[in-house]
Parts: sequence; structure tokens; C-alpha cells
Amino acid sequence: MSSVVLATAGYDHTIRFWEATSGVCYRTLQFPDSQVNRLEVTGDKTLLAAAGNPHIRLYDVPGGAAQPVHTCDGHTDNVTAIGFHRDHRWMYSGSDDGTVRLWDLRAPGPQRQFESRAAVTSACLHPNQKELVSADASGNVRVWDVGQGACTCELVPEVGVAVRSLSLAADGSLVVAANAHGTCYVWRTGRQTTGGPTDPTGSTSSTATFEPLHKLRAHRAEVLRCLLSPDLRWRVSRGSFPHSRAQQRALQPWQLLEASRPWCLAPVPAILATCRRRNRGFRPLP
Repeated sequence: MSSVVLATAGYDHTIRFWEATSGVCYRTLQFPDSQVNRLEVTGDKTLLAAAGNPHIRLYDVPGGAAQPVHTCDGHTDNVTAIGFHRDHRWMYSGSDDGTVRLWDLRAPGPQRQFESRAAVTSACLHPNQKELVSADASGNVRVWDVGQGACTCELVPEVGVAVRSLSLAADGSLVVAANAHGTCYVWRTGRQTTGGPTDPTGSTSSTATFEPLHKLRAHRAEVLRCLLSPDLRWRVSRGSFPHSRAQQRALQPWQLLEASRPWCLAPVPAILATCRRRNRGFRPLP
């Protein structure tokens, strides 16, 4: 198997695997139920999860089987977010049905369900593998304790303004939320310990804390995706339906420490699900 797994999917009800170096499609799978909203590959490159409406199907990457090896049924609307635990023991999903669910890949049905009470637009697993961060169409950002099955923190950047995308730093130190008004919020995260000697049981627990760092007017219209770079120096956002085509259809990289935008990238190829137009190359801003 190639060291790189390149897969694409979309509204044509197919999933395609490609040789990244040659550009040759070597495998096509049918996804007859609906369009494919999201793809995710396990860290060991053995499984690919495809999220549709409302099913999640898992396929064997090294093998050639056309049928899924596992199906996650339980959502009742579009699945908008999926991801795997580091050891691939379980996966998580978010949906327009207003729920975030956890799935044990060895068992049928969801093992845990969190109620967001609004369509879930994005979800990320914290690097500690014990917390999920989700966003919804009502503008809420919530932290869920996977073990306790409870919401431990809730943020509302702008009341009633949908949060479209979340990005979490690889070390868990920063969280970025991008919303439908073109604004990106950056928080520095920490931990707060409760309990201890003052607790009758003597037990302690810690919850996530969020310190506001930046509020960036990233785009003039709805932000579809935001992404933190591994070294935490950059955050990239992608807008939608702009007032100014030249700038707002572009990718906007920002330096996080200075909260400035040094340059702009014009649309990239359609591998990015949010980009629907052809690549027009690179264009530096004055």
C-alpha cells in the first residue's frame, strides 16, 4: 500500500482512491444512499470513514472490497463531522440532527450521545483523547467530557450566529472558531482543577478554560473552514459568497501571535471540499 492515502468523494455518490504521485484513480466505491459529506482515514491507514445522510460507512483501505466493513446507523440527518480516537478504538460524529455521538467500532449502534440542541456543524477531538469540542448552528461551542458524558464548558461567541468550523491545536493550547458572519475567534485553553481537600469525597477533577486571544474579521461573508498550522504560527480561513471576488474567494492565512494577514492565496484545487471553482494560482496582496 502507498505511504499516502488520497481519497475524494462528493455529490456523485462515489468514493475514489488515487495514486498521489501519478494522479491515477485505482479504486472506485459506490455510496448509493446519499452524497458524501466527510471523509476520514485512521492513523494506521487501514480504515476510511465516509459520512453521508444519515449513514456512516467504514471501508477497508488496503483491501479491495467494494462493500463497507462496518456501518454506523443512528443519526437521522446529514452527518457533518467525523473523526477517530488515536488508537482507532472508537470514532465520533456530529450531525444536523443536533447530536454528537461516539461509536465503538466493535459494537453496533452509538455508545454515547450528546445533545447539542442545534445542527452540529463541526467537531474536534482534544489531543488528550478525553474531550470533544463541538460547534453548532445556534452559535454554541461546547466541550464534552467523553468519560462523564457531560458538557463541561460552553461558549457563545455571537448569539444566534452559526459557528461553521472549529480547529484545535495539536497540543490543545489553542481553539479557533469561525462563524457565518466572517469572524474568527481564537482562545487560549487551560485547565481548572476542582475538588480536592474541600470536596467531601476528596476527589479532584479538571475542566477546560478558555481565555480570549483574538477576534479576527477574516472574511466579508460566511467562513466555511478554518485551520491551525502544526507550529501554531498560522491560521487559514476560507470564505463563501463574497462581496469582493478577488479577495473573499481566497484563502486567508493569519499570523496568530500578531493577528495580522500578511498575504492571500487564491482558490486551490477542488480537493478542498469548500472550493467549488477552478484554481487561479497564487496572488500576493499589496
